[in-house]
Amino acid sequence: MTQHDVLIVGAGPTGLVLALWLTKQGVSVRIVDRAAGPGTTSRAMAVQARTLELYRQLGMADEVAAAGRPNPAINLWVRGDRKARLSFGDAGEKVTPYPFLLIYPQDQHERLLISRLEQLGVTVERETELAGLEDRGDHVVGRLRSSGGFEESCTARYVAGCDGARSPVRHLIGSGFDGGTYDKTFYVADVEARGAAADGEGHIALDQADFVVVLGYGAAGQARLIGTVRDERPDGTATALRFEDVGHRALDRLGLEVTRVHWFSTYRVHHRVTDRYRRGNVFLLGDAAHVHSPAGGQGMNTGIGDAVNLAWKLEAVLRGRAPDALLDSYQTERRAFAERLVDTTDRAFTLATAQGTLADFVRTRLVPLVVPAASRIDAVRETAFRVLSQTMIHYRESPLSAGEAGEVRGGDRLPWVRTSSSDNYDSLAAIAWQAHAYGTVPEDVERWCADHGVPLHRFGWDEAHGRAGFARDALYLLRPDTYVGLALPRPGAMALDAYAAERGLKLGPLAR
Repeated sequence: MTQHDVLIVGAGPTGLVLALWLTKQGVSVRIVDRAAGPGTTSRAMAVQARTLELYRQLGMADEVAAAGRPNPAINLWVRGDRKARLSFGDAGEKVTPYPFLLIYPQDQHERLLISRLEQLGVTVERETELAGLEDRGDHVVGRLRSSGGFEESCTARYVAGCDGARSPVRHLIGSGFDGGTYDKTFYVADVEARGAAADGEGHIALDQADFVVVLGYGAAGQARLIGTVRDERPDGTATALRFEDVGHRALDRLGLEVTRVHWFSTYRVHHRVTDRYRRGNVFLLGDAAHVHSPAGGQGMNTGIGDAVNLAWKLEAVLRGRAPDALLDSYQTERRAFAERLVDTTDRAFTLATAQGTLADFVRTRLVPLVVPAASRIDAVRETAFRVLSQTMIHYRESPLSAGEAGEVRGGDRLPWVRTSSSDNYDSLAAIAWQAHAYGTVPEDVERWCADHGVPLHRFGWDEAHGRAGFARDALYLLRPDTYVGLALPRPGAMALDAYAAERGLKLGPLAR
């Protein structure tokens, strides 16, 4: 029987990122996956800006950004006419160091994560599945089965189910997965193409008969196509279809000529959220906890966000630096976001795929009027970018969130500001509680931070800080996942003590 702090079931991006964050914090992990090897198809493609920001904590943001292909804009086409263009650079240049949509195929992404994990001394155990588990209160005993039928027991303090939409972990702990399945069938294809839309940008084409998304990646002319299948087989399936069989009207009106198909698949789209992200010592993350339409490229990034949110909390409880109740905030924070995401993508998916006279009118007549007008408004473009990039995610309703200073509240993602003298994200590479002060710092706050081992980063006041929403002379206590825990317009040691005491937190440098 082997023993670890955390047993991770599933080695997709969610499980790999969880393993990386925990290992970086000195937590012992074991990660297993029933597949013989990492994925060999591109699958999820989009890496959002918020994910890249978090990857700075592993020192791999720049490497991922360089390996992928930034899509600088998304274009809306209706019946063959380009109606609008949303430039990410214009919309996100004041929001994040990564004002673009990065296209980085999941198979390449996984190989990079695996390599990073192996450098830390952890190897994914392949062809190994979780056949059973027993939660004994202070630990969990998992029964692991290898491809040859050999079984062993693994004892862990916690188990993390990162094992996909059909999650055996979710079934073993009896968590629900309410939602449904759309009637429409999607196709996905990786192709080589030429034409106006093969320019490395993103394109969304709406037509009476078709809906298609084009995302450039890799070398010039390489693209991912996502579209709806209109003509299924008589038995209601689309499994036997080829790329030549699906509707190409929207593609033709884009002037996109597909010269080679590297990969083609069809699938049904589900929209579901589990009722319990946590049951005892077992947690669900990624597709095991939530699935939704591919609108906006949010799925993989949401799973990665789950992993980062849970990782620092597990470490804190394992090291006795926080009570078990801290782990309940994982569901509070991440399930609320998943429900909003499923609702948002559901509405976007329904608009794009609905059929009928009214639906066609909205999609091909009303949308072309509203979207171009809205895209000319700076605030609308920035809001759209923030939603797509996941930089708008916040935990304001969390029990870990308190205070408000300027426009920044407890639970907010720390606004990014680069001035001529500083970049307030440089310190965020550390997976640790830290404090940011914009302006002057009271002496008792300086002493408190020194006594508690909380790094204090001072930023001389700049008008750019005010434009980003900060208050002058305010203090912001940041969680290890870089969200604001406490915002203090009038900083004081007593307020910091009260915040930590009320939540049972022992702040300071993380144990190694």
